[in-house]
Amino acid sequence: LPEIQIFGGGAHAGRRVDIQDFMIVAPQARSFDQALEWTAEVYRAAGALMEERGLLQGVADEGGFWPAFESNEAALDALMRAIEHAGFTPGEEIAISLDIAASEFHQGGLYRPARDGRTLDSDGMAEMLIRWLDKYPIVSIEDPLGENDADGLRRFTAAVGGRVQIVGDDFLVTNAERVKQAAALGICNAVLVKPNQAGTVTEAKAALDAARAAGWGAIVSARSGETEDVTIVHLAIGWGVGQLKVGSFARSERMAKWNECLRIEGALGSRARFAGRAPLKLGSQ
Repeated sequence: LPEIQIFGGGAHAGRRVDIQDFMIVAPQARSFDQALEWTAEVYRAAGALMEERGLLQGVADEGGFWPAFESNEAALDALMRAIEHAGFTPGEEIAISLDIAASEFHQGGLYRPARDGRTLDSDGMAEMLIRWLDKYPIVSIEDPLGENDADGLRRFTAAVGGRVQIVGDDFLVTNAERVKQAAALGICNAVLVKPNQAGTVTEAKAALDAARAAGWGAIVSARSGETEDVTIVHLAIGWGVGQLKVGSFARSERMAKWNECLRIEGALGSRARFAGRAPLKLGSQ
């Protein structure tokens, strides 16, 4: 299941919006090819809408559009419109995935999302995100609270972990021991696996194995600074992870990986099996 950036923000896009990644997934697609096609249609629709409104500022580090929204929620509203303009129903063919990267605006125990002009404590930040979960078809949310806010992450997981994938990146850092500790504490229910963050393929696989032992989901991910190497595509497919996050539909280091996925699906032919919704572990919701 490809997780593809439409709008980039945070530290990877000049902080035009606070949230780092506004992404979409296509859990009802019947193949990887179709999922990529549907996502490309939303990407094109988003670009057209941004151009009409004069909001385009360039391309973010991971290939998504770099817009200047007046608030984080305005970006979510724009993403909903792009999905609809592409001919899809939000929450059915296309759903939303976010990387909050909350550590980037978490200082001194408080969250300061500058675009919203607010200062929030841990519970206030969680309440804002839960309102978004109620309003938008969000199926996955990465780093919803800061890496030093373990208590907040635990409470957030307890509150909404049954309805949304809560992915740990900054808190888990592709480390098997941290995954085991987080699982024991009830923090997160999925891990972001970044092989070059772990340092070795062996250590990255150990983090994945720890997540699976806990009954968690997993996403294999590229980094904000990348090359055209496609090794992580083969790791994701070979390990049967089911979710891949490598950026958007711009920049050759991103497209190289999506194109490799297409080549592998084509080579497998009738033996190819698209993961679809299953890796999200969200039941029928």
